[in-house]
Amino acid sequence: MKIRNMKKMTKVALALCATMGLGGCGLEVPDLNRPSVESLEETPTRSGVMAAATGLLVDTRTGMATQNGYVALLGVLGREAYVMDTADPRYIGEMLAGSGLDPGSPAFGGSFWTNPYASIRDANTLLNALDKVAGVTDAEKEAIRGFAKTIQALDFLAVINTRDTNGAVIDVNRKLGEPLAPIEPKEKVLEHIAGLLDQAKGHLAAGGEEFPFPLSSGFEDFYKPDTKPKPITVKNFIKVNRALKARVDVYRQDWPQALIDLSESFITDDPKLLDLGVYHAFGTGSGDTQNQLNDADIFAHPSIITDAEKQADGTTPDARVVGKVKKADKPRTWQEVTAEHVFTHYPTDTSKLPIIRNEELLLLRAEANLQLNDLEAALDDINLIRVNSGKLAPITETLGKDLMVNELLKQRRYSLLFEGGHRWIDMRRYNKLGELPLDVAGHRVHEAFPIPIAETKARQPQP
Repeated sequence: MKIRNMKKMTKVALALCATMGLGGCGLEVPDLNRPSVESLEETPTRSGVMAAATGLLVDTRTGMATQNGYVALLGVLGREAYVMDTADPRYIGEMLAGSGLDPGSPAFGGSFWTNPYASIRDANTLLNALDKVAGVTDAEKEAIRGFAKTIQALDFLAVINTRDTNGAVIDVNRKLGEPLAPIEPKEKVLEHIAGLLDQAKGHLAAGGEEFPFPLSSGFEDFYKPDTKPKPITVKNFIKVNRALKARVDVYRQDWPQALIDLSESFITDDPKLLDLGVYHAFGTGSGDTQNQLNDADIFAHPSIITDAEKQADGTTPDARVVGKVKKADKPRTWQEVTAEHVFTHYPTDTSKLPIIRNEELLLLRAEANLQLNDLEAALDDINLIRVNSGKLAPITETLGKDLMVNELLKQRRYSLLFEGGHRWIDMRRYNKLGELPLDVAGHRVHEAFPIPIAETKARQPQP
């Protein structure tokens, strides 16, 4: 992996508390400065290791909820959203109308490479430090290893979700200056991610009860909904790890393993707990990162409204549309596209962004059962979502497998709307990108982000 200047680990204590919502949870970060790479590599301390572990949440959140971030740009490609920023025509000119995504720009076609890999490298630095640090118990080291490898899996997933068949680099735990690792095919990258999550599960199982470092408010203990929130336990984080593994299982089409991992996750049939899960947290403090998905230039794609099924009264749209989309104060037209609705499920710049939640797990279970030809079990979960999330009538007729797939994709479209590029990823997984709407003659649906040009040039023979 080529990163010319690996990002420095910057100050975190007060800034990190604000950034991650830690201060509001009454947590304390003992070290007022985030450790440098050099100190972690050469003379790691307990406080430095703990600050670095918390810092991984800052790393993995980078670029997720910005106007040109993961949710927004993948939302544009999947026809969930338009970004109508008149100061930058690339949101439409490149993302929708271009002949291809530009690998030379780190803001568009070259996005979601440097930041995830910098986060992965930070995690590797932390993991290497655990072999040297004193004053950290074996159980605490195992909890940190399990957490770090789970976060690494998330970062690798962001890379391969965007690059798809273009592949990604796996072997990045190398010193700067060493030969570059090869770009591996998609299947091998997903296998690596699955392996990381399995390794992490083993570490977490030996990791004691509580994490020895502070987590964000997005990782509150979701099994205590009626009591004062507290940080998630190591045991319950294993359930999060298994939830993420189930997502990867489905991407790999390992349907039996998906059901096994779902059974060990936090999945529940309780319709009141569809939002149960873990989230990226944001804040407004000094040095903070805000959720920018409520930006005035971000609009909902018109097909979200026109394609929505009606509730029983025949006039009210799917409740997920009612709850997540509203009429804009003023419609906008830019570069021949027009929209008049905006998203409402990130009402403030501190709104949390889902990493994974129960509603997705129920739909992953439906997909695994569908592909294993247990259509009755699949329909039970689909109807649970239709009735409780969409306020739609349940499906009572027998559906064939192809129709069931279409129904599943529709439910995923509205349940996971503008949360993480799911629509684009799903339609690509089922070879249905050609079914996404083309709003203007000459528009196209891009299948993957390219490998950044700096990365490809670094691999070319030198004269």
